[in-house]
Amino acid sequence: MNRKSSTASARAMRRNFTDAELKLWKRLRNRQTDGEKFRRQKPIGKYIVDFVCQERKLVVEVDGGQHGEQIAYGNERTAWLESEGYRVLRFWNNEVLEDVEIVLDVIVRALDESELYHPHPDPILGYVALSRELMSFDAS
Repeated sequence: MNRKSSTASARAMRRNFTDAELKLWKRLRNRQTDGEKFRRQKPIGKYIVDFVCQERKLVVEVDGGQHGEQIAYGNERTAWLESEGYRVLRFWNNEVLEDVEIVLDVIVRALDESELYHPHPDPILGYVALSRELMSFDAS
């Protein structure tokens, strides 16, 4: 899929949310979740992900019922995203629809865990920030 068709596909998908995607998007948008910016139906490489926090390299996917070939495609897609440094969280539609608070709790915990591993643009300053973070854990 080329960039133009990928962008056009993503735009079309943004207009066609599932009920579960819409419910989750209402809670992720406008930095409501841990102050982080999420984008929806975002192209990454040749794939379009449901939601992504680029700053933390966290992808959130909401899946419906899947058949064998869709599962294989999802596994291939997850492997590629992980090879690019993304962490991928997957939830079933019914999990989002039945208890979005638990789903959000898992997302917030993943965001919190990514803090320690998020690279700083300046390696020296990143090392200093990580050292301070680790020292604050030791002091507690």
